[in-house]
Amino acid sequence: MTGTRTYNARRGRMRTGRLDALTRLGPVFGVPDGPVDRVALFGRRAPLVLEIGSGMGDATVAMAAADPDRDYLAVEVHTAGVANLLVLLESSELDNVRVVHGDAMALVRDRLAPASLDAIHVFFPDPWPKARHQKRRLIQPSWVALMTDRLVPGGLLHCATDAADYAEQMLAVLGGEAALANVHTRFAPRPAHRPDTRYEERGRAAGRASFDLLFRKSP
Repeated sequence: MTGTRTYNARRGRMRTGRLDALTRLGPVFGVPDGPVDRVALFGRRAPLVLEIGSGMGDATVAMAAADPDRDYLAVEVHTAGVANLLVLLESSELDNVRVVHGDAMALVRDRLAPASLDAIHVFFPDPWPKARHQKRRLIQPSWVALMTDRLVPGGLLHCATDAADYAEQMLAVLGGEAALANVHTRFAPRPAHRPDTRYEERGRAAGRASFDLLFRKSP
């Protein structure tokens, strides 16, 4: 699936402040090219959480602030979201978040070592609602196998979506990965540690329920 894009490109002009944030704060909170060296990035060896698709960054900052004993690696393909997260990190003075601008699965495949992640969060990935596009959904067997390989034994893969058909697909795909076990029978109660995202708030206003799935890698 290396040639299948799992995100929808967005185009548009950015405000000057966000452009400035990329230039000024990218070197502070960004990640150098090449294999991810967590000790060099964070100055310590702590459990590492990968946040796939951090959006505008609000939820990432809230979780990292409430979880100072773990480090967060946020990856987002859309430039405006990266810039906004950088601004939030500066104002919050958090030091346990670093940001990658680019394709999440390229990062996982090429730059993260096996058994290097304590948890992976995949919150509200693009649902690709049209049937002909569903091959682009992120939660597919080959990608799940790769993410599972990058988890430590006992590590947690936490997905969330408000697309009911995608939730059922996630349940089937994650349940089909031999190295993962569902923490709950089907969907999980909403975990208290997962903040609302802007996307989720819009979905709730439109009448869409959210589904959480928590799967743990075998010890």
